[in-house]
Amino acid sequence: MRYQHVCLEAFGYSLPDEVLSSEEIEARLAPLYQRLRLPEGRLELISGIRERRLWPRGMRPSEQSIVSGRRAIETAGIDPERIGALIHASVCRDYLEPATACRVHHHLGLPERCQTYDVSNACLGLLSGVVQIANLIELGQIEAGLVVGTEDSRHLLESTIAALNADLSLTRETVKSAIASLTIGSASAAILLTHKKISRTQNRLTAASVRSHSQHYQLCEGGIQDQGGSSALLMQTDSEKLLAGGLETGKATYLDFMAESGWTSDDIQRSICHQVGGTHRKLMLQSLELSPERDFFTFPWLGNTGSVALPITTALAVERGFIQPRDHVAMLGIGSGINCVMLAVDWQKSLVANDVAQPTSEALAATV
Repeated sequence: MRYQHVCLEAFGYSLPDEVLSSEEIEARLAPLYQRLRLPEGRLELISGIRERRLWPRGMRPSEQSIVSGRRAIETAGIDPERIGALIHASVCRDYLEPATACRVHHHLGLPERCQTYDVSNACLGLLSGVVQIANLIELGQIEAGLVVGTEDSRHLLESTIAALNADLSLTRETVKSAIASLTIGSASAAILLTHKKISRTQNRLTAASVRSHSQHYQLCEGGIQDQGGSSALLMQTDSEKLLAGGLETGKATYLDFMAESGWTSDDIQRSICHQVGGTHRKLMLQSLELSPERDFFTFPWLGNTGSVALPITTALAVERGFIQPRDHVAMLGIGSGINCVMLAVDWQKSLVANDVAQPTSEALAATV
């Protein structure tokens, strides 16, 4: 897919105040660690994730999506009446029905003619939403569109810890399928796209490539499961096969991406990948022949925040000045399924909100 009229105008995001370290998770897993004689520090060592964040208990995803969406709108300085589509695209949502986007639409004061719906595509939800909004803008059907989402990791983390401590049949081998669930973090992000004729930035989205290697759909499965008569949110992940399948999918998509964008790897000044962990980042960049020095990452202090991981990492890269005018920026998304979306952006100008909460200096230092 190629675009001539679409601009990636502004980001909005919000982060929880509560921090949960990998060390604290291991302390909560003391019964399991003692039973299997697992070494302390194992979780951070294998993932590269030092900490993640949690929303207050009982918070609806729409609450923070409204905050992030409003920040993106205010940062762009756009009249909400010009927004013709709103997509809520995180894994987490308020209800199965109605669409979480409806509550967000109402509280953002968007027009009645604005298309409003949810999209679900695992860790690729927001990027899939970006492609849909970009297509609507390119076709001339809307002037601007907003993609937003909020991931809440608390339920999955707490259910996983409880299940691991209770299951006495687990071994060092079988416990591996739950490790990915312990790396999940909470965050919220929004992306505003506009037609170039009303853009203040001219940050042109020039190309997108997508692939679906659905033969791998069973490598990561999550949902509500019965646990001794009660329901719990749990996820099973074959991390080794998912990594191998993801690298394969990413490399195939990248070849399409190079053809669509007209770039070579040397042309990419900045890259943002999905924030899985240290091993995934290292191997993905190696397989695509991209420089680690040109790549921005947040997983050491945010964990894997699912569908909002790539957008919020890009937003922080913009805030820090890591992305500069005339940079070719590659947004390289991947999600279980296995699906892949890659976006090419010619960056020109950064719009940064003054009132967005800033991460700590220690957290920012961890991304270098």
